[in-house]
Amino acid sequence: MTRTIAVGVDGSPESLAAADWAAREATLRGLSLRIVHAWLWHALDVPVVQDRDAQTQSANAVVREAETQLAGRYPDLSVTAEVVPDTAVAALLAASEQAEMLVLGSRGYGALVGFMLGSYGQQVIAAATRPVVSVRAHAGDAGEPDGAEIVVGQQGGAEDSDAVLGFAFEAAAVRGATVRAVRAWSLPPVFAYSPGSMHLADEAGGLEPFEKKALEQALAPWRERFPDVPVIEHVEIGSAGQVLLSAAARAQLLVVGRRVRRSAIGMRIGSVAHAALHHATCPVAVVPHA
Repeated sequence: MTRTIAVGVDGSPESLAAADWAAREATLRGLSLRIVHAWLWHALDVPVVQDRDAQTQSANAVVREAETQLAGRYPDLSVTAEVVPDTAVAALLAASEQAEMLVLGSRGYGALVGFMLGSYGQQVIAAATRPVVSVRAHAGDAGEPDGAEIVVGQQGGAEDSDAVLGFAFEAAAVRGATVRAVRAWSLPPVFAYSPGSMHLADEAGGLEPFEKKALEQALAPWRERFPDVPVIEHVEIGSAGQVLLSAAARAQLLVVGRRVRRSAIGMRIGSVAHAALHHATCPVAVVPHA
């Protein structure tokens, strides 16, 4: 099977920026690109009733516009484009399952502003088993600055962050960029650390050295696998979301993890990923992990 990056488009400036970012990423990684537009015909879903042929032509025009734009900018990239007769969430999740990653456009800042296709983007990010990258409209305007950083959040033990760190190191390797690995910590309530972890913290000389050692251990196998990728270890006290956003202020890409689990109220993306998606100015990759 040909390895691909999938991108969802809806004709908006945000989705066209996402398509451009996805095309650039596919070129860097030597992959092909698949453009997907989800569309189902419902005669009563539009203010002015259109016949099915007119709506079909409109849907096809969305993918043609994206395909034409990318053909001029990336003439050597293998691109396929299709209208998928399904709901947006179902079509995008299916596309993500057949790809290395899924790329979506996102809009604006703040908790009341949604992602591409309204709330569908957040639903897709919460349910996807592959990495999903969210791109703002301005992200494709000037490309990516040379020498900038890939910022990645690291939490928990090494096994918890393998998928997240792997994505960040691969992104840095194809760009010739530096990985800034960020581990945020805060003074916990007495009951927050287990007796075992408190013993390890004591052995390390305190909580901050303990956190630094945890980050160093998580990074060790990736440093070995990607010896040419420069790495900055960044351990800082504070809220994980705030520390990451500050570190990623001038980043090419912010990579965060999302634990795969179903809560009592449905799929959630987690507070750190939520903060990154709504407030980071650079593209944000949300990588699911066990």
